[in-house]
Amino acid sequence: MKLLDYKKTSFLKSYVNISDIDIQYGIEIAFIGYSNSGKSTVINTLTKQKKISRSSKTPGRTQLINFFEIVPNFRIVDLPGYGYANAPLLIREKWQKNTYDYLKKRNQIKGFVFLMDIRYPFKKLDYIIIDIAKKRNTSILVLLNKCDKLKKYQQKIQFNKAFKELQFLLNSFEIELFSSFKKIGIKKLKFQLNNWYNQYTILNN
Repeated sequence: MKLLDYKKTSFLKSYVNISDIDIQYGIEIAFIGYSNSGKSTVINTLTKQKKISRSSKTPGRTQLINFFEIVPNFRIVDLPGYGYANAPLLIREKWQKNTYDYLKKRNQIKGFVFLMDIRYPFKKLDYIIIDIAKKRNTSILVLLNKCDKLKKYQQKIQFNKAFKELQFLLNSFEIELFSSFKKIGIKKLKFQLNNWYNQYTILNN
């Protein structure tokens, strides 16, 4: 398996709407989750670049569909976080529609990296994402993020609950505890990304 150097990841382009996206080559991995799930921070931790994906203490900072290139033909995409209550309703609905349209219609998607705050998993809108993954038959890695906020025994309880819920909802998935602060789960995330990339290169060589 080829191991990718995520430190070399670079910002590629941002888009407002899925109809604006003009990148039609290679594959991409969608990073998805509620606006407070920590997507941007996870991408910064993965790439060891503090500001490659703009994060903020204010949820909802990511408002565009942001593309980052790991290597040619392989990208990660930071999507607008959904469920941000402090944004106007019309803005929230637009962000959510953009996310859902991208996930449903984008042919280049190879996998989902789906973030949930381990303390509050499986909120209402999370089930929509899971349903999209199931209907698309798209591989999904669930990261139970911010696990450093819980004690070890609490992490285990939440992990087991999430695992059982996913077994009920999906035929195939991967799940991992994650913490950007404690660097927990980074190896699993890199392994899954490497796996998706290597599957693509095997099929296209």
